[in-house]
Amino acid sequence: MNLTSQQINTLLKQVNKASAAILDIYQSADLEVKTKKDNSPLTLADRTSHDILVAELKKLYPDIPIISEEGASIAYQVRKSWQYFWVIDPLDGTKEFISGNGEFTINLALVQSDQPIFGIVAAPTKDTVYFANQGSGAYKKENNNLPQPIKANKKSKDKIIVARTRSHKNEKEELLISKLGQTETIHAGSALKFCLVAEGKADIYLRGGPTMEWDTAAGDCIAAEAGATTYTIDGKPFLYNKESLLNPGLICTANPEIINKLGISFVV
Repeated sequence: MNLTSQQINTLLKQVNKASAAILDIYQSADLEVKTKKDNSPLTLADRTSHDILVAELKKLYPDIPIISEEGASIAYQVRKSWQYFWVIDPLDGTKEFISGNGEFTINLALVQSDQPIFGIVAAPTKDTVYFANQGSGAYKKENNNLPQPIKANKKSKDKIIVARTRSHKNEKEELLISKLGQTETIHAGSALKFCLVAEGKADIYLRGGPTMEWDTAAGDCIAAEAGATTYTIDGKPFLYNKESLLNPGLICTANPEIINKLGISFVV
């Protein structure tokens, strides 16, 4: 299943609709924060974005199932035979949303079997959208400008630029970074770290701790189409629609020199 330009434009419009709704809430006085069963925060923006995207996807693609962070849990026995499915994070970076730093995104991806083949990462406060369609490259669209192709760095300059999260760090990350030599860190929230690698502003996105499939699928696709590869932190292929939707730590880079420095035997 390869999406047409018209289908991509329609999906971009729906994500823009969700972005506008999120911004309205973000700029309001009351963010209406609740707590989910896993103690993570939930806002009106999460639920509103979820409702907009799920309604539109069901209308446009009634036969393709949907996994959303804010949707009902679907048993592996039900989804293991899916050929295609949508995976959505209606508001990736809820903590960033609540803190007011603006580094939150909407993530939407289409997965075929165990790999994402289409992805959109929208940053509402930046009026920026990244997107990619398998075999067609990765693009960045800012404001009302035309989309521009983006490419990941295959070589680093004087120092290796590492994209990391502010809120989740561990000893495994520190150990791997120590192997890279001279580095500079860029902190970013949500799936923006994949996008930094995809557009060449970072050489590697390193995450020692776990994520969920809706956190990574869209950004993974964009990075891949920009020339980067995402691996587990142990060097294995990064797969989707697993029995558990929880991901292990990850490494995303296009730079062979970095892979060699890390000393991990990557499986291609």
